[in-house]
Amino acid sequence: MCDYSLHHVASRPAKVGDVLVTTQFWNTPTRGFSAVGEANVAVCLIPGTEVAFESEVRRELGSFEFLFAWKPWKQIRHKVACFRQIDLRNPHRHHDALEFPDGQIVLLTQLHAGQTITVLQLPAQPKTPAEKETDARTVEASIG
Repeated sequence: MCDYSLHHVASRPAKVGDVLVTTQFWNTPTRGFSAVGEANVAVCLIPGTEVAFESEVRRELGSFEFLFAWKPWKQIRHKVACFRQIDLRNPHRHHDALEFPDGQIVLLTQLHAGQTITVLQLPAQPKTPAEKETDARTVEASIG
């Protein structure tokens, strides 16, 4: 999925093997992923998509962290993450995030622009109505 602030940006779904880059999209207040060489097209991930960064991840510091830091970003010591959506009940908040192996969740808008990732795996999709119903309950329960 792509965040609410990217609704006016051309987009396409991610595919396994896509090489993407964190991008500040023109005329939007957010960052997301685009294919290398296609900075004007957002590549949308679905929850559960696994990605690997080319190098250790850098995220921008929050305003409080920035006061005490000697550099404007923080390094995350993991190279793999799982795409998540958070705070779905708040429609005017960024939802797209990555969850790292240590449980740390970082909004895509906090990622330093220009980092390269590869899409490793997409989540299994439900095939039957019963599987869809089970998935819906699981997601709803984990949000609330």
